[in-house]
Amino acid sequence: MEAALVCWKCGASLKEVPQPLSRQSVCLKCGAELYVCRLCEFHDPKLRQGCREDRAEHVQEKEHANFCEWFRPRPGAHVPRDEAPTQAAKAKLDALFGAVAGGPAAPDQGKEELEKIFGGKPKH
Repeated sequence: MEAALVCWKCGASLKEVPQPLSRQSVCLKCGAELYVCRLCEFHDPKLRQGCREDRAEHVQEKEHANFCEWFRPRPGAHVPRDEAPTQAAKAKLDALFGAVAGGPAAPDQGKEELEKIFGGKPKH
């Protein structure tokens, strides 16, 4: 059984998008262009040109529609973002400025923390 084709950007199914994909094809959920390097089976970000097809012309914008004649859509092109670094950074900010479990900080608590860091109230 062949894997279903999904949007490279949001992971939505592309079964309702007319096939074969044209340069004007877009994801019905997020509106991302689909005839792009990021959805192609030859796309390889580890390579200098980003493409395993030697005969393909270089495409600078890998997330925008292009005219590559070697384009072949690849199932599994969507790679979900790792949210762990973002969540860890938010937790550190919450700890620094006094927010509890993602909730808002007390109105003056952040100000008090900044005064501790920068040495008190400014003189006028």
